[in-house]
Amino acid sequence: MRSTITSRGQTVVPAPIRERFGLGPSSRLEWIIDSDGSIRVVPVDLDPIRAFRASGAGGSTARLLADRSLDRAKER
Repeated sequence: MRSTITSRGQTVVPAPIRERFGLGPSSRLEWIIDSDGSIRVVPVDLDPIRAFRASGAGGSTARLLADRSLDRAKER
């Protein structure tokens, strides 16, 4: 699927993507540049507590800190 970036830097998320991930007008997306130069776009839950709780059973804090460390390393 493709989309175009406007002169104002805006783009449209294709309908099949919005439907599959339940994205709507108030949804937030995080843009991540991977170490290989590719771009990932990840939906971000508006409620960070709910997003954190949904990350699995046990070890959530350690996993969250490890994920943040990886994200910081990728941004450098």
